[in-house]
Amino acid sequence: MASLFGASAWTDAFNVAFRIPNLFRRLFAEGAFSQAFVPVLAATRAEHGDAATRQAIDHVATALAWVLLLVSVLGVLGAPYLVWALASGFQQEGKGFGAAVLMTRWMFPYIAFMSLVALSAGILNTWKRFALPAATPVLLNVSVIAAAWALAPWLERQGVPPIYALPVGVMLGGALQLAVQIPALSKLGLLPRVGWRPLALRAAWADSATRRILRLMGPALLGVGVAQISLLINTQIASHQAAGSVSWLSYADRLMEFPTAMLGVALGVVLMPQLAAAKASGDPDRYSAMLDWGLRLVLLLALPCAAALLVFAQPLVTVLYHYGAFTDRDVQQTTLSLTGYGVGLLGLVAIKVLAPGYYASQDIRTPVKIAVVVLVITQLLNLLFVPWLAHAGLALSIGLGALVNALWLLLGLLRRGSYIAQPGWRKFALQVLLATAALTVLLWVAAHGLPWVALRQQAGLRIGWMVLVLLSSALLYFGCLWATGLRLKAFLKR
Repeated sequence: MASLFGASAWTDAFNVAFRIPNLFRRLFAEGAFSQAFVPVLAATRAEHGDAATRQAIDHVATALAWVLLLVSVLGVLGAPYLVWALASGFQQEGKGFGAAVLMTRWMFPYIAFMSLVALSAGILNTWKRFALPAATPVLLNVSVIAAAWALAPWLERQGVPPIYALPVGVMLGGALQLAVQIPALSKLGLLPRVGWRPLALRAAWADSATRRILRLMGPALLGVGVAQISLLINTQIASHQAAGSVSWLSYADRLMEFPTAMLGVALGVVLMPQLAAAKASGDPDRYSAMLDWGLRLVLLLALPCAAALLVFAQPLVTVLYHYGAFTDRDVQQTTLSLTGYGVGLLGLVAIKVLAPGYYASQDIRTPVKIAVVVLVITQLLNLLFVPWLAHAGLALSIGLGALVNALWLLLGLLRRGSYIAQPGWRKFALQVLLATAALTVLLWVAAHGLPWVALRQQAGLRIGWMVLVLLSSALLYFGCLWATGLRLKAFLKR
């Protein structure tokens, strides 16, 4: 995308249009719905067995399908109002309001695909089938890349703005993600049977599991809604900044989301059903030990990533994005955004582990209350940083807010006694800090010692330097850990 389209009003329009179905996806998919569905499904299976769980799956799928149909129709009809609510600054001349509305209409049904994917993933994760749900997001990326490469040039030859290839890729990716889940569910005998008759819908709403999910979704919707309100406000602010601001933030967000997804989301997905099962079976020691292991893994892997985003941001941006339509100025602006996100990366990853500690106990209210306060803090920080740093101030506010959120969640688990830190934390933290310090020095020298931007025409050489630096960084970091006595094999077995 960066090479073909760069950062412009067109890419801003696509990013906002894609953000709108993703906003609703947070409500109906991996957000409020998953936070409520997975614990209830795990508890139903533990308490009532597989037969009752299969019936609950059918009823929940029926209720969800009806809701998604209604929401999709309303979203397509109300696209202009949604774009205005998210990015009213696009109404200025040359900022792509009409393009954003059109792409929103094309992509809004994406939430239906992704919500059903989240339902399927929740089922498979409860049955401890983690690999397929974890791999399916790749299909969205592949579809968008294929559409950009194959369809965009053809559209341009037809006189159609090539950016319109991307919504086609998004919809294809959503359909593929849902399609690959179906054989896995069928093999387990868990493929949901959706009822399209009014009587089936009435039975679905009357099911006790559906009602429990709805009760849990209430505060979860507020919690996820708080995060989405923050995103809405930030996008509104960015839409009033220079053209390309939304895109600079989005390109930086992709880099920030790489460690967040690789570490935080993966750990959260694995820990959630395990924590819920431990709570349901009344095993607080196992529950606390799993949280402790997850937090240690967060520190071990997220801290060096945060250091890299802070001191090695420009090389990462240039090697990944600095081609074709992506200019030197785009590199500079995206780097500023990425540095802001790097400040809070540790918090962003830790939240993915700490929040399931509450959700597994079916306590969604506490994270919601924390999120509301953090929303206020983040917007106050925006008032301070945006006039000074423009779009990069938004990223910095998000990073600092995530640190506050994670710390607050951790203190809450400690206070209630749900999480008791295992022995050896002080030594472990010191080992990680020393290794990260050595890594930071190496990355700082590499970032300032090589002309990363000037090597634009020598892409192979620049990529070679990046590979060498990253391999050296990994060897140095894990070598320092080994030298200080940390044995990863034993740690991972734990």
